[in-house]
Amino acid sequence: MAQKRDKNTLSVNPLFARPGEDTIALKTKLADGQMMPETAYQIVHDETMLDGNARLNLATFVSTWMDDHANRLYAETYDKNMIDKDEYPQTAQIEQNCWKILADLWHSPDPEGTIGTSTVGSSEACMLGGLALKRLWQSARRADGKPTDKPNLVMSSAVQVCWEKFCNYFDVEARLVPISEEHKCLDGFELEKYVDENTIGVVAIMGVTYTGMYEPVKQIAAKLDDIQASTGLDINIHVDAASGGMIAPFIQQDLEWDFKIDRVHSISTSGHKYGLVYPGLGWVVWRERQWLPEDLIFYVSYLGGDMPTFALNFSRPGAQVVLQFYLFLRLGREGYAKIQQACQDVAVYLSSGISEMGPFELWNDGTDIPVFAWRLKEGHTDKWTLYDLAERLRTRGWLVPAYPMPSNLEKLTVERIVVRNGLSMDLADSLLEDIRKETEYLDRLESPMPQESAQPGFHH
Repeated sequence: MAQKRDKNTLSVNPLFARPGEDTIALKTKLADGQMMPETAYQIVHDETMLDGNARLNLATFVSTWMDDHANRLYAETYDKNMIDKDEYPQTAQIEQNCWKILADLWHSPDPEGTIGTSTVGSSEACMLGGLALKRLWQSARRADGKPTDKPNLVMSSAVQVCWEKFCNYFDVEARLVPISEEHKCLDGFELEKYVDENTIGVVAIMGVTYTGMYEPVKQIAAKLDDIQASTGLDINIHVDAASGGMIAPFIQQDLEWDFKIDRVHSISTSGHKYGLVYPGLGWVVWRERQWLPEDLIFYVSYLGGDMPTFALNFSRPGAQVVLQFYLFLRLGREGYAKIQQACQDVAVYLSSGISEMGPFELWNDGTDIPVFAWRLKEGHTDKWTLYDLAERLRTRGWLVPAYPMPSNLEKLTVERIVVRNGLSMDLADSLLEDIRKETEYLDRLESPMPQESAQPGFHH
């Protein structure tokens, strides 16, 4: 039995031999006594080390790096509660500054007169956009004396799961337009088969999670124009620009996808993806204030007046909003353009290198958002799969997910790389070399790799 230690000797005990460190800590219930803060810190620190290196995680879209000044601001503002507008009026003003910047960036007809809000992430922002579409549809139906019990929302089968959650949570039928080899994303093809008088809107994605491709918003809007001309149905668009909303305005300025298109009533984006902020921030902005129904807005006390608020969450961090404003000031259009172009250059370098390897065929090349996917060429091998390649790369520290495509293409497996700020060209070259080495190893197999049940490494 271990000898009981004198509490007075704790300060001179070796770090990993003091009480708490020389035993296995309770993990699923509270201990009876306390623990030294240094010991508790060390235990949690050591456990998080097992997560791996975030910079080598090429599965996630979420920012994993910010500069030292941002880190200082984060430490100075992490105690601010975004919902307390009256207690933190300057943070509230910073939030307004940010969504007005986005409204201007996305060509709102009146950036100062419209409305937007920050959210915990782009999923909440999508749900707010969906709620506004549903409420507008309900109001119009009631005004015409028509029933409102069967709303539906039309979108690609490759939408992010938050849209399926929205439909589930808010009693809306999800009408999923299947993608195919010929139509790799929602492009308006046969859209007339999915919309009707109960359609509250169409979702267009600027950066499909599965592959990174842009859905052609202008083309979808044109198809909706044709549908209105033939049926009278006037259906509008929410653009889920979780990634592309902070890419296209800077490096694809000629692309028409935003409020320049009349049918686009709302746009959401993720501040913590290509907005370059740490996790916990999304944004949604409406084309004009009229497209956010007044009965969805609450008003809170703010500097002796009222400030509109529209959110699913109440208390939430204000620090990420401050960080977004810091980046808007720090980078401006030029800085964002340089960073996003550098990311795209790395993505194209990687996709080109992978396409030149014999076994692989690109699904897309990373020239939309800096994300691309590839598959094994048909007939290349019966010895290994992309899941095996993903596992081999994991042993070298790289997280490069393999997963099945959505319904209608579920038998197709792809592997995907997300290039974020922090993946340098030098690191990309190292990754390419590791992919070559691991591919060569797998191609030398004389018998098939042992197969367990596939565990797709897919991350939204």
